[in-house]
Formats: sequence, structure tokens, C-alpha cells
Amino acid sequence: MSTSHSTQIRVRYCETDRMGLLHHANYFVYFEQGRTEFLRARGVSYRDIEDSGYFLVVIDIGCKFKRPARYDDLLELRTFVERVTHVKIVHRYEVYRDSELLAVGHSTLACVDRDGRPQALPETLT
Repeated sequence: MSTSHSTQIRVRYCETDRMGLLHHANYFVYFEQGRTEFLRARGVSYRDIEDSGYFLVVIDIGCKFKRPARYDDLLELRTFVERVTHVKIVHRYEVYRDSELLAVGHSTLACVDRDGRPQALPETLT
């Protein structure tokens, strides 16, 4: 299993604040996009996982901002699988503009069933 994936994202005008900077909340949206594209590159979709009765819920997320991204910047989002346990996946994210590191983030997702009870991760995620 690959443990990393890279996705390019262009900062849209609607994602910026009055200063023309990427609003901090959008980094978390980008992280979700990174996780989704990571799975898609492995031939799996969130839809497939959910249709099988498994749901991945964010139980922890954070970001350290180092430099601002601006409107129309072409960013590279690198998504890494840091750790996989019986029911959790920990991801790390790095956001770059060219070779400049702009932000480092993390998230922990737990696998649950339709009723919110913890479940073992399906084989497609381990």
C-alpha cells in the first residue's frame, strides 16, 4: 500500500478573505480533498466505503500555518498515512507553493457503523 499521495489545488477567489489570503478553514477542506484523492488513486472511493456500511469520522484535526497562500496560487497538497490502528487512520498533510512549505496538518479518522459504533477498518483501508 502506498503511504502518500500528491494533489494539485488552485486557490479560488471564493476561498480567500479580504486580504486575498486563503482562509484558514479551507485548509481542512483541502485535507479532505487530499484524503479522497488518496483513496481514489488506490481504486477506492468514500462512496464505496459508505455503501459497505463503514463511515470515517474526523475525531481530531489540526494545522500549523507557516506562510500564507493567496488567490490563484497553485498548491501541492501531500497527504501521508502516518499510522493505522484497528479502528483509526492518522494522516499528515503538507501544503506547498512551489518548494515553499506553507502549512502542516494532521487528522485522525475513526471507523464507525451507521449507528456510530466503532468498527474495525475494512480491508481496503489497511
